Amino acid sequence: MKCKTETIPNYRVAYVRRVGPYGPENIKVIEKLKRWAREKDLLKSAILFGIPQDNPETTQPETCRFDACIVISENYEIDETMSENEITGGKYLVYEVNHTAVDIQKAYKNIFLAIQNNEFEMDNKPIIERYTGDLITNPYCDICVPVK
Repeated sequence: MKCKTETIPNYRVAYVRRVGPYGPENIKVIEKLKRWAREKDLLKSAILFGIPQDNPETTQPETCRFDACIVISENYEIDETMSENEITGGKYLVYEVNHTAVDIQKAYKNIFLAIQNNEFEMDNKPIIERYTGDLITNPYCDICVPVK
């Protein structure tokens, strides 16, 4: 698993939220976002984020929140089908991971150990999964871990 340190800027995003246990259902939320973005011609050079907002070890599965987001420009006007938010930038450890459910699950298990071994301290922001391009030309995603 490749890892690097990166300063991620603040991003304005349109998003769809799902509440419930993390897992395969999150894919439906991402697909809903991608359909909307495709209709608005926003997918060609898009940056997408999947953001698990809660720690499933300390939050009941039925109340875990997952946001599927797409970066939008400052002046882009979203419609009533989307919500709007800002991703707070900062210093992140960025892990490049093969975009399969199995590899992403393995990565999450290994990330916390790697953080401890590298003596990084996690910042109090959610971990974000970043997707650029499409899965045909880019079969990887980045798991971005906020650090101090």
